[in-house]
Amino acid sequence: MRGKFFKVKIILITASVVLFFSTYLYYPYISQHKNPKRVEENIDLRPRLNEEITKFNNVEYKGLYNLDKPFKVTSEKAYILKEKMEIVYMEKMVVILDLGNGRIVKITSDKGSYNKMTYDCFFQKNVEATDGGTRIIAENLDLLSAGNLVEAYNDVELNHVTGSLKADKINYDFETKKFKVSMFNDQAVKMKIIK
Repeated sequence: MRGKFFKVKIILITASVVLFFSTYLYYPYISQHKNPKRVEENIDLRPRLNEEITKFNNVEYKGLYNLDKPFKVTSEKAYILKEKMEIVYMEKMVVILDLGNGRIVKITSDKGSYNKMTYDCFFQKNVEATDGGTRIIAENLDLLSAGNLVEAYNDVELNHVTGSLKADKINYDFETKKFKVSMFNDQAVKMKIIK
């Protein structure tokens, strides 16, 4: 009887130690080092063998941003996979967004994807977005048609006539010209204000 009680104590102590380390050491490490990119942003424009694809050159699509502002998506090369017919994978992707009142936003990237059903655009690699007064440079940018913000992340630099800043992630509203800056960890945001 005494041997069983001793084994139960050992099992409980071991479980407590494992829970303690996983809760206070392992899980914070995982959340700090996990990759913030979404699956859709990891776009590989070299389709795997044996996949049925449809290839295009010089494509153009039209959509609506924030449900009322027209935009045009163009690409030098694109393809669609048979199992994801609503997604167009693009090279040299360009979006021209008309905000009205003569304000035009241009977003370019080396590659990206466009969802024909939701009108969402995901830009990847050497992304640049500008509306004439504000310029955003990043490795990734998401333009979700139903929202009013663009989300730029991974090595983001925002330049404006009033100053510039660098961060891991910026949510920017081209209409109000307001932005929210954040880092993936506890680092301070590097900001330089020019008057």
